[in-house]
Amino acid sequence: MGNSMVLAFYITLCCVAFIISKMVISVLLYRRWKRKHTVFEDAFSGGKMVLFRSPTMQCVKSDAFLKKTLKLSNKDIIGCGGYGTVYRLAINESTAFAVKRLNRGTADRDRGFERELEAMGDIKHRNIVTLHGYYTASHYNLLIYELMPNGSLDRFLHGRAMNKKPLDWPSRYKIAVGAARGLSYLHHDCIPHIIHRDIKSSNILLDQNMEARLSDFGLATLMEPDKTHVSTFVAGTFGYLAPEYFDTGRATAKGDVYSFGVLLLELLTGKKPTDEAFMEEGSKLVSWVKAVVQDKREEHVVDSSLENCPEDEINNVFNIALMCLELEPSRRPTMAEVVKMLEKIKSDTVVTDC
Repeated sequence: MGNSMVLAFYITLCCVAFIISKMVISVLLYRRWKRKHTVFEDAFSGGKMVLFRSPTMQCVKSDAFLKKTLKLSNKDIIGCGGYGTVYRLAINESTAFAVKRLNRGTADRDRGFERELEAMGDIKHRNIVTLHGYYTASHYNLLIYELMPNGSLDRFLHGRAMNKKPLDWPSRYKIAVGAARGLSYLHHDCIPHIIHRDIKSSNILLDQNMEARLSDFGLATLMEPDKTHVSTFVAGTFGYLAPEYFDTGRATAKGDVYSFGVLLLELLTGKKPTDEAFMEEGSKLVSWVKAVVQDKREEHVVDSSLENCPEDEINNVFNIALMCLELEPSRRPTMAEVVKMLEKIKSDTVVTDC
């Protein structure tokens, strides 16, 4: 009888210790979460704002930030896309943010929305636009990003930028390397790994130093480390999507590599993947370039504003682009390999005209 009582005592003690340890861990995790976030509930709109703690956000007051956010109007719009409207949110003369408004999705999608944003809030890389926080309400969500002063690569390449000066080759090469580094980070260094799914020139933003920053994770899909793909609906931008995506509906890292190859062609040719000239011929940028390169006439597809630029560098980038555009996904390089190949490109010729 005595032994039974002692055994029962030890079992009870172990159970109590287990429960207390779980409570302590929960408290510590909550405190860690609080250290990383500032949460502000807005009773009037019924929404919730979460700001990730960072040096940039230290001087921002949550209640004032929320009030300014809710007052954004059409006059603050700086961009529109298929997945939301982007506003410029000025806090003071020296501090401004980009705020993207997204319509609410299904209940299942919304349950995963905050989990994905938590993961993205932890991403800190010089070639990825920083997510500073988000706001959730009944009918829409807001994503709060750092503001990129030079807008998108699309605006510079295709004539809608304030600065009409065309991008020279050193700038385009720098942008290609920066974008590759950012995408490689998402594919290989993030846990869980991230597939962007919408790599295109309008999602490559440029900071004050014309460094490339990947943006717009509205279509990004988080991958578990042991998975190679995510089955989903076909989404993205026509002209950039890998051929196998339409057949399988599987978003893969190699699909992103294909889209990056299209982006390289866009930097080299100065043409959109869906240029009207291609559409009239029933073709597209990729097939047009492949046909010309096969005839060894690369000089006929290079952007005319890039005359007198290092021929070896441009040809090497063409070769890398074609590797990324292999029809068989397994034959495409990884983004880590693309970064290494791009970084190895060096010019032996000093050029002053481009």
